[in-house]
Amino acid sequence: MGTRRNDGAGGTGGSGEIDPVATAGRLVRWFDRNARDLPWRRTLDPYAVWVSEIMLQQTQVQTVIPYWTRWMERLPGVHELADAPPELVLKLWEGLGYYSRARNLQRAARCIVDEHGGRFPREAAALLTLPGIGPYTAGAIASIAMDHPEPILDGNVMRVLTRLAALEGDPRKEPLNRRLWEWATTLVHAAHSTHALGDRRCSRLNQSLMELGATVCTPGARPDCARCPVSDACAARRRGSQERYPELAPRVPITPRFFATAILVHQGRHLLTLRGDTGVNRGFWEFPSWEIASSASPEKVLGEQLGIPGDAWSALPDLRHHITRYRMIQRVRLAHASPSPAAMAEAAGRGSWLWATEAELESLPLTSAHRKLARRLPAFLAESPQLSGGPAGPTVAGQ
Repeated sequence: MGTRRNDGAGGTGGSGEIDPVATAGRLVRWFDRNARDLPWRRTLDPYAVWVSEIMLQQTQVQTVIPYWTRWMERLPGVHELADAPPELVLKLWEGLGYYSRARNLQRAARCIVDEHGGRFPREAAALLTLPGIGPYTAGAIASIAMDHPEPILDGNVMRVLTRLAALEGDPRKEPLNRRLWEWATTLVHAAHSTHALGDRRCSRLNQSLMELGATVCTPGARPDCARCPVSDACAARRRGSQERYPELAPRVPITPRFFATAILVHQGRHLLTLRGDTGVNRGFWEFPSWEIASSASPEKVLGEQLGIPGDAWSALPDLRHHITRYRMIQRVRLAHASPSPAAMAEAAGRGSWLWATEAELESLPLTSAHRKLARRLPAFLAESPQLSGGPAGPTVAGQ
């Protein structure tokens, strides 16, 4: 279908028509000349493509490459992923955030083994039944790995298509979202029907849209239009209004949250607590931490929770990090001490606690912020006063 633009009131803006066959041809040929050499592009294994697509959601390519490489070395197929200890899966994902994605990868691998005989589904409809796989991921796997004419629509593709046709409205909401899916379908079917484009043309077409958005049609007012294969057809470029599109909803305001975090050291071990069965970070270990008011005294809160007096704590630099719409400020305190028996008994009723060795601190899955704290520990310990502490608690508490 041609993409027709209407300048009438309530329309989506623009005028004229874009030829999908010509557009698909230009995109595919551009991709052949300009595609980055990424490790997951060197394979047609749908498992490898799937892992890369899940990792790439809201994460930069250069960040993902070493994660994907380590993952494929340790868990090269669905059977290895299905059988892996959950702790290993989380450890390999550590630092990527959005940890439910890692858990869904393993859940989906177990479904493939149990319900599909270990054979990766080859149709988008079957892929959509797996945990953590939505329309975009199903289309990406089916088109990239199997060359099926399935559409894709992620943030990069939305930006390319809304600029190309100067489409007004939020592309994540109806009716524009539906229209973009229709256009993406039209383009991949145009590539599929154009035999002159050679083999794997659906795969190359969809990857070209993602590549164009990632490397040329970038966010903001300065896309590299001189390198764009379809710039002469781009309505936003003709109007000089590239930065206007896509018309995304305003970002949610950032909310600060404060935490009192305890680094307890005794006899070469560090006290960790395991996140419980609820929450986004379940299954990860952390230094003991409690959310506090911005004006609260970390020493007072930690003293109440752990039974360690206020004068036993050394103040360390705050750790700041962002999670979605939250700015997290951790007020970090260090003590060479052990919690009181009463505090440990109460903690044991809430979950698992561990006096971790240096080796365990390195091998266990830690949340991103607490991994940063662990990496700073040698410098912290070198600078902190050697305060006395009571007897160490048991190696594992509450299990």
